[in-house]
Amino acid sequence: MFKAMIKKEFLLVFRDKHALLALFVMPAIFILIMSVAMRDQFTNDSIEFTLYVSDADTSKMSKDFLQKIDSDKKFHLVHDRDAAEFIVTIPKDYEKQPNSKLSIDVRDSIKSDQIEAFKAILFEHVLNAKLDNMVRNVEEISPQISKILGELEISVDTMYEVSYNNSIHIPNSTQQSVPAWIVFGMFFIIIPMSTIYVNERKQNTLARLNSMNVSILAMSISKGIPYLVINQFQVLIMLGVGIYLVPLFDTPALVVNGSFFALGAISVALSIAAIGISSLIAVSAKSSEQATTIGGILNILLGAIGGVMVPKFIMPPAMQKLTEVSPMSWGIDAFLDVFLKSANFSMVLNNVLMLITFGVISLMLSMLILQISIKKGF
Repeated sequence: MFKAMIKKEFLLVFRDKHALLALFVMPAIFILIMSVAMRDQFTNDSIEFTLYVSDADTSKMSKDFLQKIDSDKKFHLVHDRDAAEFIVTIPKDYEKQPNSKLSIDVRDSIKSDQIEAFKAILFEHVLNAKLDNMVRNVEEISPQISKILGELEISVDTMYEVSYNNSIHIPNSTQQSVPAWIVFGMFFIIIPMSTIYVNERKQNTLARLNSMNVSILAMSISKGIPYLVINQFQVLIMLGVGIYLVPLFDTPALVVNGSFFALGAISVALSIAAIGISSLIAVSAKSSEQATTIGGILNILLGAIGGVMVPKFIMPPAMQKLTEVSPMSWGIDAFLDVFLKSANFSMVLNNVLMLITFGVISLMLSMLILQISIKKGF
């Protein structure tokens, strides 16, 4: 009987081809669009500033400073003040007065984070110019010390080595978008699940099954198994989009640095959570329209809070705390641990258990509501 019920559920699920199409096509399109759209926000390679430099010092150090700026691909020197985003003025006697400051005039509507990035990159060249000037001054006194100072190089790349749990890979837009839209797509099963539940309730299918001594548990599990399988195919396809399709649009490919077993555990746990909350909404709604509306709104809210629409790390601290209530956030965090931190199963176990617990509790509540509804004759 149980095998026959599972077969019935698979037939019903695959009958709704439009819903199946939405489950696979919608997240794939979002992954592609968002990965390409946010590509430049996750890398410093594309940063470029136009600037005009007014040199009132005309010293050896100021000319050295100008040469360093001109050789930096992130800076585009222009000869027209009005065409520049930044105007940098080197004051008179800048070389002779150590405490003298550069003047920076921001001419455009530049965001504060871009201004800070400009200052940070410019600071690197200022320090190198001053170091070269120090080398020249010391050379006459002590050639040996001058040689040691000359071997120093001040740059972000030489001063820092960034890693993520021994992984050298830096997060990119694809590694942010893929887990976010995988999670969102998996929770979207509320649409086909609610339609099937409501139709079977109207046709008294559930009541007839119950009168044949088919338990509520068997009915609920048989309905969840097809979506458990569908969710795993969703994950595989979305990973494929990130690994093979996204790079075709000059965007970094998805890199999986961690355990594939951990990846599978996260996928199954997320599916259980999605099936649980979808079942709860499906049995509580009076119509498929009501279930679709409630489920859609809830999905969007959980996604907005959980870091699907807006990456969690750019949210203010209060919002980052709020994300902890969303199961979507638990799934995204676990995926990112695998992609970026070379996580194994033990490192994501806490998130996996939280997702399974959430799904089981939601499923138990849905079974209780379904039992009450059957006894009342809907």
